Amino acid sequence: MPDDETDVVHLVDLVRKGYNALSYRYRSDDADDGRYAPWLAALHNRLPARAAVLDLGCGCGVPVARSLVAAGHQVTGVDVSEVQIVYAMIHMPLAAQPALIGRIARWLRPRGWLLMTVGQSAWTGSEQGWLGGNAVMWWSQSDAGSYARWVDQAGLEIVEQSFVPEDDGGHALFWARRPGGSCPA
Repeated sequence: MPDDETDVVHLVDLVRKGYNALSYRYRSDDADDGRYAPWLAALHNRLPARAAVLDLGCGCGVPVARSLVAAGHQVTGVDVSEVQIVYAMIHMPLAAQPALIGRIARWLRPRGWLLMTVGQSAWTGSEQGWLGGNAVMWWSQSDAGSYARWVDQAGLEIVEQSFVPEDDGGHALFWARRPGGSCPA
């Protein structure tokens, strides 16, 4: 766990450099939807026509932004890496994650959606030689129950929570919605 702002800046820089160095090992610009296809279909079904979408941790825009833009949505992507980063939440210091979820909840329009991929099990650490390259990568994640609690505390309604397998482990996927208003589903 980072002790001060200098540590946080160092860790964010470590993540940025890791994704910049290994971008195509992680996901190429022409990759197909693959295992993301069911999530994308669910996202398309939940968005109104020509929706405005904020993609935090957008990576290279594949497959999410590519798919949404092709369907006529307006996508704004924000990323720490000039090349790409995914699963942005679990690359933030754990202590900062509940407040970030709270800020995201306030950014949403009434009845707006949050689709968030986070840790299933708690773990903080780094890996030298990530993806067989020469970069170090760092993660900090809580467990799915903590994320569910933080989403609830942020005032969002969890509509669906599922497990997404990956290698020997996996991630928790949350669909949460800001209540209120009469915006279309």
